Amino acid sequence: MEASLSSIVRFCDAYVNREAIADYPAAHNGLQFENSGKLGRIGAAVDASLESIQAAAKEAVDLLLVHHGLFWAPADPVTGSRFQKYRLLLERDIAVYGSHLPLDLHPEIGNNASIAARLGRKVSGWDFPHEGHPIAAVVDWGASRTELEGKLRGLFPQTLSLSFGPEAIDRIVISSGGGSGAIPSLREKGHHTLITGEGHQHHYALAQEEGLNVYFCGHYATEVFGVQNLARRAAEEFGLSYTFLPTSCPL
Repeated sequence: MEASLSSIVRFCDAYVNREAIADYPAAHNGLQFENSGKLGRIGAAVDASLESIQAAAKEAVDLLLVHHGLFWAPADPVTGSRFQKYRLLLERDIAVYGSHLPLDLHPEIGNNASIAARLGRKVSGWDFPHEGHPIAAVVDWGASRTELEGKLRGLFPQTLSLSFGPEAIDRIVISSGGGSGAIPSLREKGHHTLITGEGHQHHYALAQEEGLNVYFCGHYATEVFGVQNLARRAAEEFGLSYTFLPTSCPL
């Protein structure tokens, strides 16, 4: 079965509420690379990297849905690996659709809501707004830090723990990927426990001094959920097949 690129783009735009959610200027959410218009198979990947695009070509994917798109920096010459990506997309007639913050904060299929669900909890609220839209999920935990750490290591084996906060945790803030920017204002907002993707060296002293529990679970690992969910929904809506294209990224 085939569907048109335009119809799937409209579906994805509406589903993630693309036009209403302001993102970082370089994100360029939506259709990023066009194909001839016919689609039979959808692929999902965290990054529009050469590795992901090569995997999409191998799996005969017609539309690649990604979290981190093709464009994240000022315009660069189309040479080297950038040329290889564009050439492969053109040769294999693969379209690329990107969704960044809309897939972090989506209350149903987003990365943060998905992590909450895998911890066995529902999202009770949202905090840390960007351009008027709260990004981070707030989850009522009501259990020990030890139990949380065990569950996190089951989901994300490479979790790095900064356990300077209370052992009894009432609630958790979840902000996937690069959400460690929430750490400096965590306490003043009434929170003491954060699950995120990656951090910086100075976050160790900050967590220690502020008495925080901070868990770095991997930028890539915490952002595999949203694109898979969106690909699955789009495939179901249009009667297509889909596949997830994991990469070797350990960060």
